[in-house]
Order: sequence, then C-alpha cells, then structure tokens
Amino acid sequence: MPVPAELLELLACPVDKGPLLYDAETESLYNPRLRRAYPIVEGIPHLLADDARPVGWGDHDRITGAPRPKAGLESRVSPP
Repeated sequence: MPVPAELLELLACPVDKGPLLYDAETESLYNPRLRRAYPIVEGIPHLLADDARPVGWGDHDRITGAPRPKAGLESRVSPP
C-alpha cells in the first residue's frame, strides 16, 4: 500500500532527519543519503534505526533514478 504524499512529506529519517523516498518494490522508506531502508509493516512505517537495512548501489540506482558515483568515490562512500 503506497504511502500518501502528505504523510511522506511529514516523515523523516530518524538518523539524519532528512526526507525519505517510498520504494513500492520493497514496501519501504529509503534514505538515499545513508543508503538505508526502513520497512513498512502492515501499513505502518518502522522508523527505528535498528530496523533499517543497508541498500546496495543497484537498488539505490533503481529507487532514485540516479547513477552511482564515479569510480573511486564509491570506495570512500560506505553505508554506516
């Protein structure tokens, strides 16, 4: 079940307090800055840092529509 746009505007990452993106494929809310996804269980976002899962570059590209950083930078940018 998609997250209504009005709710998505109010939700923020519990770690960096920034906006989240909805990922319909995995039913989760995604933080592209930290490459972490928070699950949505039975329609309820679980916005706890311990519930987040790391997201690989392939899923990052799919969710954001943006290509990964240029070669070399990827090794210096790692998820927490």
